[in-house]
Amino acid sequence: MAPLTSIRTSNGKLEIVNQLLLPHTTEYIDINTIEEAHDAIKTMKIRGAPAIASLAALSLSFHISNALAATPSPEFLTSPESLKTYVEPILSFLYTARPTAVNLGAATRRLSKKLQTSFVAGTDVRTIAQQLADEGKLIADEDVGRNEEMSKWGGDWLLKRVGDEGSASGLNVLTVCNTGSLATSGYGTALGLITYLHESGKLDKAYYTQTAPYHQGSRLTALELQTLKIPSVMICDTMVGSLFQHYKIHAVAVGADRIARNGDTANKIGTYNAAVLAARHGIPFIVVAPISTVDLDVADGSGIPIEQRPPLEACLVRGALYTGAGDATNEQAVVMITPRGLDGIYNPSFDVTPAELITAIVTEKGVAVKKPGEVTFDLSGIV
Repeated sequence: MAPLTSIRTSNGKLEIVNQLLLPHTTEYIDINTIEEAHDAIKTMKIRGAPAIASLAALSLSFHISNALAATPSPEFLTSPESLKTYVEPILSFLYTARPTAVNLGAATRRLSKKLQTSFVAGTDVRTIAQQLADEGKLIADEDVGRNEEMSKWGGDWLLKRVGDEGSASGLNVLTVCNTGSLATSGYGTALGLITYLHESGKLDKAYYTQTAPYHQGSRLTALELQTLKIPSVMICDTMVGSLFQHYKIHAVAVGADRIARNGDTANKIGTYNAAVLAARHGIPFIVVAPISTVDLDVADGSGIPIEQRPPLEACLVRGALYTGAGDATNEQAVVMITPRGLDGIYNPSFDVTPAELITAIVTEKGVAVKKPGEVTFDLSGIV
């Protein structure tokens, strides 16, 4: 069965699957404006650092392409200078949608750089605009190939690391949040590694955590694994320690929203908990993410901005109405699961896992491990 798709581009339309309604309802919504793209990212209709970056880049690409086809041409296409003045605030605006996901910043900076380098003497504004639109599409197109490469790097490294410890039926791998095709432009990062092991006949089961109620990660992972027919087990994130005590788990594989220069990694809330428990039980902890996730300008995790979500979100859960007969209806509802008027709610979207708890960091360029006796990474070989 074909994997799910977070973004669709066909017949001149840009669409995303509304992840707030998954896994019970699959509904694609049009993204017609820059403002709609910003809102989709901010309200988490689309999520996953690579997918966010792809949508931002594509929204600008479609916006520019539509302007080039319009009659009469909009005012910002009258000169290279007017194009630059128009586009740069758009890129800044898109960047504000999700502050922790560094891929978004990498995409907007890349588009800004393309805009700057296109200002060659004599180049007309429409040529510059077309180059910018093409660059936006390229950012999204490159993601799938990167994911397949890093998944193979990470999968092969893990198989070699585990060696004879692997069970006859294959490896058991735990993951946190969603890092599959719904979080990327296709195939996935950490979930891509799991898919690679499954396709290679080396996977027994995928385990995935159910995190805070409003975070859709586990539900999306469940849907993706079900679609790909990968044997899997869902657990509550508070049950990870018990799982490690009673079952043989060969590795934990997670994605990342930002990796600092020393290897400290920000990922969905609950990742740090899993890393601490993995270290306690001697289980390899692997971060799988594209190079664009590595932020060499941030020395360590203390410099990573952590997005604080609205407190109310931690009190709400969305789901299909349960019939009481072991099934659910197609009707969905949002319910409050906490008492009214709580004094305080701590609701970060991400936590930071220190490099010392991470066994390996995988990008499309290879696998980085720490030198003997060191607690941080040298990422120069994989960026």
